Amino acid sequence: MKYESSSFQYEENNTWQTPAAGVKRQIMGYDDRILLAKVLFVSGSDGGGQHRHPHSQSSLIVSGVFEVTVDGITTTLRAGDGFYAAPDQLHGVVCLESGTIVDAFSPVREEFLKG
Repeated sequence: MKYESSSFQYEENNTWQTPAAGVKRQIMGYDDRILLAKVLFVSGSDGGGQHRHPHSQSSLIVSGVFEVTVDGITTTLRAGDGFYAAPDQLHGVVCLESGTIVDAFSPVREEFLKG
């Protein structure tokens, strides 16, 4: 394997990345086939806007309220809700109330590992 995290992830030891204004991301675990990330949003942030990537993405809203758009369909999601974006499908979030999303990507998002 080219990429592989340690077996255990501790929030206090993991570096925070700032991919967009009002957004902080922490990589939690990964190998070549999958990556898990915790993403904190402040109200009003959009995570960098609508985008697409060649990875499958499944996301869980842990806290907060988000307006989520996937493939042109927009809905409001809250804690306990989630969404899936297929590879190369246009998607994005707007944070309505500050919160946290946990994102799983397959395969690994190599660019996330570069900081």
